Amino acid sequence: MNDWTDRMAPSIDEIDAMARQVFDTLPAEFAPHAQGVVLKVEELADDDVLDELQIDDPLELTGLYDGIPLTEKTPSSPQHFPDTVWLFRRAILDEWVERGNVTLGELVGHVVVHELAHHFGWSDEDVARIDRWWE
Repeated sequence: MNDWTDRMAPSIDEIDAMARQVFDTLPAEFAPHAQGVVLKVEELADDDVLDELQIDDPLELTGLYDGIPLTEKTPSSPQHFPDTVWLFRRAILDEWVERGNVTLGELVGHVVVHELAHHFGWSDEDVARIDRWWE
């Protein structure tokens, strides 16, 4: 039996390392298009983000794409900030514990790929048609 008495929850840096590994192993057809995307990991989404998305419980938001999807960009479009994939550590850990049937690495990978799909121009409905992860 595993002894968990001296283990701690993964830190922001450890979640960040898992997510960067996903970026590093993207298929060749996607990798060049994700190079400019910034990855940020925070404990939880801030109140402004939650209010904008009309989310009451910060543990419901595991990740977020903040940027202009590639399908909407034009050469003349000004970009005042880099496209960013946000991961929210505590929400990811909460979902991981609640599921109990996936590794933390699998869940982080799923959240990263889901948010990158938005960067590539996919809607939540598009993603849902091919990825039934939450079922």
